[in-house]
Amino acid sequence: MAEITYITHSTLTCPKCGHVEKEDMPTDACQFYYDCKGCGELLRPLSGDCCVFCSYGNVKCPPIQIGKNCC
Repeated sequence: MAEITYITHSTLTCPKCGHVEKEDMPTDACQFYYDCKGCGELLRPLSGDCCVFCSYGNVKCPPIQIGKNCC
């Protein structure tokens, strides 16, 4: 059986101030909230997205990457 691989880092971009931050993504849970390190804005997933990485990251969360539902 082939080992499943996925990317575990994503670069989040704040829609309010444009601050960019590389973050580790959890592999076993969704991250619903993220405090922007630039302006302090509390980011939440956009409608239809499962987590902040899917909404504001350059890489989707690990479950989405491998074709599974997140959460």
